Amino acid sequence: MAGKNRFSASDRFEYLQGLVTEFQDTDSDEAKEQVLANLANFAYDPSNMEALQMLQVAELFLDMLTEENENFVEFGIGGLCNMSMDRECRDQILQSGGVPLVIGCLSTNRDETVLSAITTLMNLTTASSRSETTDSSVVQCMLRFSLTQNPRLKNLASVFLQDYCTQEQVHKAQEAMQGQSQSAVGIPLPKD
Repeated sequence: MAGKNRFSASDRFEYLQGLVTEFQDTDSDEAKEQVLANLANFAYDPSNMEALQMLQVAELFLDMLTEENENFVEFGIGGLCNMSMDRECRDQILQSGGVPLVIGCLSTNRDETVLSAITTLMNLTTASSRSETTDSSVVQCMLRFSLTQNPRLKNLASVFLQDYCTQEQVHKAQEAMQGQSQSAVGIPLPKD
């Protein structure tokens, strides 16, 4: 048991609150990147979810998805990807209108950002959100990604198409793409 849970819930909350405060108070992009990376890593541990929710870290991550700094976007979507595995956090992200922001991350040329965005869309898919997370434009994007030479991206896009989309959705998206360049209309493929 020693070392398994070294920090009490209040210690954990105080530490995470300190990170959020540091992010808000610093003017240094490098310091903000480090804090975002730390928060994204802490979001991987389910024992941190309650504190992260109280500190509205999902909102902070969502705010990062519209930043010009690509590292902010990458760490923001990475954190959301981790948080979206938790049902309450998933619901919070959905209620905050996060799906369009996550979909926007599919158009970056950074592999990790795109992979996290796809995984986040998977995690955000519920009976009530499916029409948004598997919108025709998303399905077309996944079809394009399934053609890439990047095996991680190709495989994850294929899983999305198989497990989250109906055959009818895939067929309609394929029909809509007939005659279009398969390189990605409006969505650049990440660099291999």
